[in-house]
Amino acid sequence: MEPGETVLSDLITDSRLVAGRDLAGLVSRTGRRMGLDGTWMYVTDLQQTGLVALPQPVTAEPQMLGIDGSLAGLAYRTERTQRSRDGGTVWVPMIDGIERLGVLKATAPDLDEDLIRWCQALADVAALLLVSKSSHNDLLTEAERRRKMTVQGELVWAFLPPRTIGTARVTSSAVLEPAYDIGGDAFDHSLTEDALHLTLLDSMGHDLASGGASAAGLAACRATRRSGGTLADIIPAIDTILDEWFTDRLMTAVIANLNVLDGTFTWINCAHPPPLLIRDGRVLPRMLERGPDLPLGWAFHTASPPTVHQTRLQPGDRVLIYSDGVTEARSSQGVLFGEERLAQTVIRAMAAGDPAPEALRRLLQELLSHQDQHLRDDATIVLAEWHPGPGRP
Repeated sequence: MEPGETVLSDLITDSRLVAGRDLAGLVSRTGRRMGLDGTWMYVTDLQQTGLVALPQPVTAEPQMLGIDGSLAGLAYRTERTQRSRDGGTVWVPMIDGIERLGVLKATAPDLDEDLIRWCQALADVAALLLVSKSSHNDLLTEAERRRKMTVQGELVWAFLPPRTIGTARVTSSAVLEPAYDIGGDAFDHSLTEDALHLTLLDSMGHDLASGGASAAGLAACRATRRSGGTLADIIPAIDTILDEWFTDRLMTAVIANLNVLDGTFTWINCAHPPPLLIRDGRVLPRMLERGPDLPLGWAFHTASPPTVHQTRLQPGDRVLIYSDGVTEARSSQGVLFGEERLAQTVIRAMAAGDPAPEALRRLLQELLSHQDQHLRDDATIVLAEWHPGPGRP
């Protein structure tokens, strides 16, 4: 076995000219230099129900593994390395920052603790290389899709950030369904030195114009924010774009900032369901409910500024922002999914120790089950948690 640092350095160097489809093979050759029998890379599909094997020369490995009910899936769900009962195989999560990409399978006759640590380092480097290749290669996009994407879905996904971002102080995770046929919903989250920005947009309709309106809304939000604009500046910027280019589209929105240093949560609500505040394992009723402003799209806000609301969070607080496609989803018997079921599903998952991305994945599974696997409206959820840690402000 060669020294791990040298092997990983060579992997990074060799990856520069490797096509995306050859990445899994390069990682496997690197693993053998470390003393492994081999490695296999699996990435999650778009709906996070299965793990899909990336192409690799001469392999008899399964092409698809379930996220629920497999050891590979357990590693993905818990974000922890899992070892087979015979000790000869480990499944290591591949994580970019805190965004779950998939898992790396590694086998060897003698997987001691030192070698497992090198497997984890190899998985970390593999994740970074996968993300870097995917920015200009359809490898990850093709692997994660199990059916054809609509044009409006393609448009919206092109504008969306990673589903999970975070630091030591704050985490934000988001999900969106129907993944292949989204229309009017979109989300955004981003970090600055001392703040987390959150956006959830819900454009009227479920067609290409709806997707275009949401994409334009995100672009207006980002352009305003990145040029120093405040939340109060963002709303009229979106309103103006919609009024000029999407004259028949109304949009509801929640735009928010969370100061990660002191927990100040600032938000604007334009005709959207109010966010939920979860503290100590329960929802605090009406804590973030305020009189909403008018929806976006008809230039209501170009002359009259929106109302900016503010409150102070406590360490460990979670803010749940969602579109009405979640709570208004009806079962075949006509039963609404509802706000209480939404909150309790997230609370139970996180009380069981699930990280935020897994809690939202389970929530979407329950929502899809509630509507017999066919959503009639876009359903988008953003979950932000402020966790400054002991000794921090």
